[in-house]
Amino acid sequence: MSVDNRQPLVWDLPLRLFHWLLAVCVIGAIVTVKLGGGWMAWHERFGLAIFGLLVFRLVWGVIGSTHARFARFFPTPGRLLAWWRGRWDRPGHTPLAALSVLAMLLVLAFQATTGLFADDDIAFSGPLRQVVDSATSSRLTGWHMQMEWVIYGLVALHLAAVAFYSLVLRKPLIRPMITGRSVDDEDAEPARGGGWAVLLIALAITVGALWVASGGLLPPPPEPAPDLGW
Repeated sequence: MSVDNRQPLVWDLPLRLFHWLLAVCVIGAIVTVKLGGGWMAWHERFGLAIFGLLVFRLVWGVIGSTHARFARFFPTPGRLLAWWRGRWDRPGHTPLAALSVLAMLLVLAFQATTGLFADDDIAFSGPLRQVVDSATSSRLTGWHMQMEWVIYGLVALHLAAVAFYSLVLRKPLIRPMITGRSVDDEDAEPARGGGWAVLLIALAITVGALWVASGGLLPPPPEPAPDLGW
């Protein structure tokens, strides 16, 4: 795949890595939960990875580069109306695509968070299960299982939209998310900001959130009673 450096860089590298790592982790979480049994340990790892990626995306959406910021593409009524009337010419997500992106992020955030407290009484217990009582954990586990079908629907819609834009409208969406460069608008505003210092801040916040989500603030389990050999 050749890259034309004259095309403006719209999607920065951290955003592109987030996109593809999230896709891998979601697939991994779905496959491992279907396999069950000993694979549930990997389901938990993928779930924690999704949680960390979403924390990073939240931070990056505030302090990251131009087109990664939520304020840049948040689908306000005015922006949706401008897009409907054919007056939307900004690079990056259209307002309709932004709705899809935000829906996906919110649902995955709900799924990852409820999974921290879930307990199926068989092969899985979330890292923060002991923080809540049995009734709350049971309720969150039920929501976690039901939301699985919503995720399937959103993923299917996302793939259908990519296919429609690529095959019908002839607007490639996959290549820019690999190269980061706009292929249909050489006058688009290139991404600015999101340098190394900002990236380190976002990563530090992500690591801290993952530590808490993994049970870092919980007291250590009691040591087993010594075996006196009686």
